[in-house]
Amino acid sequence: MLNQNTLPRSKSLEEVNASVDTTHQKSFWRKLFAFMGPAYLVSVGYMDPGNWATDIAGGSQFGYKLIWVLLMSNLMALLLQSLSARLGVVRGKDLAQASRESYPKIINIPLYILAEIAIAACDLAEVLGMAIGLQLLFGWPLIWGVSLTVLDTFLLLFLINQGMRKMEAFILVLVSIIGGAFVLEMLFAKPAFSDIASGLIPSIPNNTALYIAIGIIGATVMPHNLYLHSSLVQTRKFERSIDGIRKAIKFNFIDSAIALNLALFVNAAILILAATAFHKNGMFAVAEIKDAHKFLAPLLGTKWAPILFAVALIAAGQSSTLTGTLAGQIVMEGYLNLRIQPWLRRMITRLLAVGPALFVIIYFGEEYTSKLLVLSQVILSMQLGFAVIPLIHFVSNRNGMGEFVIGTWIKIGAWLAATVIILLNIKLVFEEISGWLATASHPTVIWLTAVPLAVAALFLLLYITFQPLVVNALRPHTVAPHHRAVEYQPLAKPIYSRIAITLDFSEVDKHVINNALAIGNQAAEYVLIHIVETAGALVWGEDIEDFETSSDQKNLDRYAKDLREKGYRIKVELGYGNPKKCIPKIVKNFDAELLVMGSHGHRLMKDLILGTTIDSVRHSVKIPVLVV
Repeated sequence: MLNQNTLPRSKSLEEVNASVDTTHQKSFWRKLFAFMGPAYLVSVGYMDPGNWATDIAGGSQFGYKLIWVLLMSNLMALLLQSLSARLGVVRGKDLAQASRESYPKIINIPLYILAEIAIAACDLAEVLGMAIGLQLLFGWPLIWGVSLTVLDTFLLLFLINQGMRKMEAFILVLVSIIGGAFVLEMLFAKPAFSDIASGLIPSIPNNTALYIAIGIIGATVMPHNLYLHSSLVQTRKFERSIDGIRKAIKFNFIDSAIALNLALFVNAAILILAATAFHKNGMFAVAEIKDAHKFLAPLLGTKWAPILFAVALIAAGQSSTLTGTLAGQIVMEGYLNLRIQPWLRRMITRLLAVGPALFVIIYFGEEYTSKLLVLSQVILSMQLGFAVIPLIHFVSNRNGMGEFVIGTWIKIGAWLAATVIILLNIKLVFEEISGWLATASHPTVIWLTAVPLAVAALFLLLYITFQPLVVNALRPHTVAPHHRAVEYQPLAKPIYSRIAITLDFSEVDKHVINNALAIGNQAAEYVLIHIVETAGALVWGEDIEDFETSSDQKNLDRYAKDLREKGYRIKVELGYGNPKKCIPKIVKNFDAELLVMGSHGHRLMKDLILGTTIDSVRHSVKIPVLVV
């Protein structure tokens, strides 16, 4: 199921990967502090504006009776987030990267599309939530607030360039603002603690309560957080020994437990506030954020209650949009192995959320934004299983996880949580589509669009659930051990003595190198070539100093070190700008007798944008060219 080797691969969130060193901390508390941070970025997804609507609806309609649902959702989230962190720590891959390596392309493409749609849906709720908060606090039109959220992209770029710890500190400040605001709200509301305790007893009063409970679970256990957490834990540099990995898993679990319990407090506070302020006063129909804000002051008797509510909503929207955009980058790089400029990745993710919000506000009016929030949660629910099920398969696979594979009881708990989440969300989707069919003026449109998509999603869900089990049962196979060295099988005598090899740091490189070494053998001299194609490299050439250039140089050096240790004579050359011009120049300067290149899959639009490098290079050199 896994295909690993020692050749360099693109790392998850490469600009901050292993940027926080924990190896110098000796005491328990210092080491714990060094590991703490990733879970706080994850926790903001559990207190985003999408959660507020379900918590307010649950509290206003059913009082404290659904608090147990929040507690159950939090336990599920803690279990799944701990599995996500384990995957990132042990295998050094995020969930998207592991999926790309484990499933065929025909499955990975729809998984990627669904992940992007889910992240856009999440981001949509967060954008609208922040815009509503700005409107409630300052009276701004929603369209202003939505447009302003585009600037979050540049805020994220600034923060991540300042280092992971500063970004985590910024998010922690926002989380503290949310938590502090609701501590004060609780003081204003003065809830009865005996009533709160009664809400811990499981009960579902009616079908409406079940629907809201499903919404609470769907809004709490969100798929993009699983991608995010498996990547963020890799920002910590720790000793890659058995003991070091075990300690990293333990500290990340503690981090998750603290952060997610803080998120539980915020969600419970919102529900309790709605129960105390609205349900006890006979206001059972308060389900929208704007209505909740409007009624807080007269019911609680203080003007500060709605102000704190709006401030917390803005902080929740701001923090959630930052982490949602990071998740978009992780998914794009993990599934597609696509290297584009960070600011462009983040702008694309943000525009996918801002576009629908602006469209609805302009063409339908602000009153339709609540319906858009509901739709975003339904879309989010549909995608949840496509992240949870692969995660459980990956951490249950002994060949990939070694001795850190999850135990039987954890596996049972994970599958039980996944089953509950998926069945409840299937019911939610079914109910929502049934509602559309009952109220739509043209139900045929629903039958031709939403229904086939839901059926296709169900079949995809069944495939990723049972495919690994069927394959393991029917076709025994030997999986490469973790960190297996690449095996080269060269011919007995070299044919060429000077060979140039072009690399792009993808899976193709292994085959390119194998072919080159088979032809040349250890008596030959090789030059490894990679071209930096960024805009800065095109303008500044070898004078460019940026992260991608230094990263590419380190990757080349890793290739060279690996091959030199096997006895090969290796040089490295980093070119800058247009590969069609740089590669022939380096080949001629090296006086190469053979050039080996990989067919790296540039097709259609990529050929139009980047050009057909192989054809141009082949016609520019006077030596044989082997295309692998």
